[in-house]
Parts: sequence; C-alpha cells; structure tokens
Amino acid sequence: MDPTEYLTMKDREMEQKLRSEAKALLEQGKVDCIIGFEDGSLKFTTTPLITGDKDDISRLVINPFIVNNLSVYLTESKGRVGIVTKGCDSRSIVSLIQDNKVAREDIVIIGVPCPGIIDLRKVEQLVGKDRDEIEGITREGDRVIITVDGNKKEFPTREVLFDNCLGCELPTPQECDILLGEPVLPASEEDKVASQEKINSLKDIAPEQRWEFWRNEFDRCLRCYACRSVCPACFCQRCFAEETEPQWLLPIPRGQDNLMFQVIRNIHVAGRCTDCGECERSCPVNIPLRSLAREMYEIVEELFHYKAGMDKEAPPLLAAYEAIDPEDFIR
Repeated sequence: MDPTEYLTMKDREMEQKLRSEAKALLEQGKVDCIIGFEDGSLKFTTTPLITGDKDDISRLVINPFIVNNLSVYLTESKGRVGIVTKGCDSRSIVSLIQDNKVAREDIVIIGVPCPGIIDLRKVEQLVGKDRDEIEGITREGDRVIITVDGNKKEFPTREVLFDNCLGCELPTPQECDILLGEPVLPASEEDKVASQEKINSLKDIAPEQRWEFWRNEFDRCLRCYACRSVCPACFCQRCFAEETEPQWLLPIPRGQDNLMFQVIRNIHVAGRCTDCGECERSCPVNIPLRSLAREMYEIVEELFHYKAGMDKEAPPLLAAYEAIDPEDFIR
C-alpha cells in the first residue's frame, strides 16, 4: 500500500514542513547531517535515516510508527546535527546535555508533537491477524481505523498505543528549535493509570511470586544487549558487563547474571531514564523491561523530586548532593 494512506492531513502537513525545514538547514550549512525517520522495509514500520545529502530529505517521514528514540545516535555523531524528536526523545537529549555527552549548540532539535506511537503487537491482537494480513492502519484523533480483508474496523486509539505513550507526561518536546505542529496535551489521569496496569499487577502480588516471575523472565534472556544498544542513557564506552577485572558477570546468558545485569543497568540509568520504552520494545523475547525502568523512574521522583530531562542547566541527579537529600533508605 502507499505509505501516505495511513497519514492524516495534519501528519502530511507536518511531514512536508519537516522536509522543508531539514532541507533548509542543510542548504544553509546550519547542520552537517539530519537524523530522522524513513519508511522501513516492513509494513507499518520506520527506520532511522541519517544523511547529509539534501537529495535524501524527501525520504523523511512522520507517521504513527516513528518509534525509535533517535537521541541514541547523538553521542557518535560528528559536527552539527539536526534531529527529529518526540517528547520523550527531547528529554533524553536534555539528559545527554546535562551529562556533557552532547553540546546544545551543536544540535538543532526539530520537535514533533506526539499523540502516541501505535504498537503493532496490540493491533495484531485486536484483529487476530498478522501485520502482513492487515491492509491499512489510520489514526484519526481518538480513533484508529484498521482495514482487514477490505473491511474497516474502528477502535479507540488508546487501545493500540504503546503503554509508555498512553501515559506520556510530556508528548510535546520541551526543548526544541523548530516545532512542527500544535502542542499535544499530556495524558489524562485515566490513561496514566491504564499505562501502569502491567506494572501495578506485579506490585500487587506477593514478593515470592514476584521473584519467581522475574526469575522465569530472565531465564529467557539471550543477553543480546538490544536494550542497552537502544537506550540513550547507556552511553558508557565500556559497559560493566564486559569488564573482566573484576568480572561482574559471566559472558554466557544465565538467569542470575541476566537479572544482575538489568538491576545494575537500571541503577546506572536512574535519573536519566525518560520512560521512552525502547528497552522493552527492542527485547526479542518480550521481557517487560519497562516495568523495572518505570519503577526506578518513580523511586527517583519520590525520593529526590526529580524527573529526567526537564532542565538542561540542572546537574545530573547522581552527580550532585544536597543536604536535604533523603538518607532513610541507607541501611
């Protein structure tokens, strides 16, 4: 199908504005390259596009499937960069600025007000079809229209969004140089609660059952490090998982070492995680990693009244100390 068939008029206008702005940035020499999205090789997917060629700009897209957090590419980019960002991506960029991993003056941030990204797995479950059998997916406000076998079915948009998108606090980039559309309102309290259902269901069970759940989950882990690779907050040149002196983890994927990897990784990204959900989305065996990341996110907010990526002038959470910082959790 024509990829533009699942775009609303509003999305088409934003897409054209994006291409115009990106081309101008390259032609005027304001950036050396653009990081954005282009259509993927599979239906209803996109893939990152990194280019310094203005002739490639026509490949840039905005649609309900621009799922990647593109800020992960900034630490390896050279020169001045123009980057397409959603709300959570923008916060990740701010966090990288706070950690001195990127310089604000080297980035032109092109903001996309984001009403949420469609989770294809949820769509497949709703209609009982594989994505290759689905003919069309169109989002129109609070409804999504899915076409299967020539028949159109409507569902509330909230039923097909990624959980982190459903509860998004800041869907409009707070830090940007160019905003492509009108700001999007944050999630309602009802949607925030719905986005936490999987996490809360784990909190509600007995500790023994919860431990058994995670033990079984991490027994399935391949230790492929996809979660680490897509995370903008995982920017260490050498990860502790690869250290041999001392050796923190065995290189083979064992349940206990897999769990240790995730626990340490979540401590390392505390105060940097923006709940973009990339860790869980990228997991090839569907381990609910966002449940761990979100719990750490909430612990940080509760203890330190801190949210990642909100103020580029503020010191990173774990790089600063205040006399009023809580100490009751220290044993």
